[in-house]
Amino acid sequence: MVRSRDRQTPVETLEPVAGNGLIDRRALLGRGMVLAGAMSTGIGPASAAAEPLADDPWSLEVGDPMPPYQGPSKFEAKVVRTLSNPNNEPRNSHARTPHHLLEGTITPNGLHFNINHGGVPNIDPEKHRLVIHGLVKQPTEFTLDTLSRYPMVSRVTFIECGGNSAPLFSPEPLQENIQALHGLVSCAEWTGVKLSTLLEETGIDPRAKWFVAEGADSPHLSRSVPVKKALDDAMIALYQNGERLNPGNGYPMRLLLPGYEGNMNVKFLRRIKLVEQPAMSYYEARTYSQILPSGKAYRFYFLQEVKSFITRPSHGMALKGPGLYEISGLAYSGNGRIEKVMVSADAGQSWAQAALQEPVLSKAFTRFRMPWRWDGGPATLQSRAWDEAGNVQPTRAEFVATRGELAKKPPVLAFPNQHFNSITSWGVASSGEVAHVYA
Repeated sequence: MVRSRDRQTPVETLEPVAGNGLIDRRALLGRGMVLAGAMSTGIGPASAAAEPLADDPWSLEVGDPMPPYQGPSKFEAKVVRTLSNPNNEPRNSHARTPHHLLEGTITPNGLHFNINHGGVPNIDPEKHRLVIHGLVKQPTEFTLDTLSRYPMVSRVTFIECGGNSAPLFSPEPLQENIQALHGLVSCAEWTGVKLSTLLEETGIDPRAKWFVAEGADSPHLSRSVPVKKALDDAMIALYQNGERLNPGNGYPMRLLLPGYEGNMNVKFLRRIKLVEQPAMSYYEARTYSQILPSGKAYRFYFLQEVKSFITRPSHGMALKGPGLYEISGLAYSGNGRIEKVMVSADAGQSWAQAALQEPVLSKAFTRFRMPWRWDGGPATLQSRAWDEAGNVQPTRAEFVATRGELAKKPPVLAFPNQHFNSITSWGVASSGEVAHVYA
């Protein structure tokens, strides 16, 4: 039984709005019902007996002392990032976010994805400096203490590696979970100083159209960024979800470019040089410039395009029998707010609009939800997002026609391709097992 606000509504009477059991999203908005115990398997919570509750062992003894810094419960030990370089060898390392084990839209600091090209440097914040120079009227050096005296701003925004979801360039669907496929994107609240505020101090030479941002890590990763982005919403981020940046996310300061591909959000920031032309550095001339089917390089396209993926159910999960479930996932766009998300349970033959969980913020994760009555038969789940600028997430066929795909299935999760944003499909078998499929 599913309870509405003023009456009880049997699950069986809820009318589908698209094929294969999708139910009107208003059921999640308080218009038709409140989905409680009926969600998941259709089996409600156990009835409470008349006898007094029995005390479990933890109710009969004093608990552990409170630590100075609280970490997750030991029972959440499986909620961790996957690491591509746990031994910290001198090569790129990736730490992927477990989206299938998280809820809401904010990624905890310890689970935020990381990519580091030379390990995580141990930077002394008292000695670290940020220099702004080049085509400016007054070159200036900033310490962490100096920056802390400027007006602070906060904004919630996602950061996504340009290579996130690159495994989907494979001509065959890789049987990997969402952490492996889409784990190089996260969303947090960032606090710091607007870059435009600092540039007001230094002044800008009219010839300056770009700036080069450089990190203090051993590879000195650098990227060229249009000055117009610096004057828009760029930030020198000092805090992440209310605390100082995590070391792997750029401590003690990083460049934040909302909506731009992750590698441009230079970590361990130590230098900003204003210039007339892009520097054509290693990371922008080679590493993040893939070749398109037309033979042209996909270069200087910075925005992370509109995208969505279903986090639950997803590959590796199993539905425990027919019944009412909630389809849930994430949508985001570097162009602004998410306008709507459509969900299909029949491989795109029909679609229904999902409910968007508030708040819906610009260039940030938006959680979408859709009630679904699974009848026990095969199903293919998909999501498709639109942003406020009118951009729509492409189908796989549309995407491959424009951006191409690899010639053969790769042996490992290592891809040179960038900016994959087409629809992800999860196939649900009659057994309830969920697999990655192309549809």
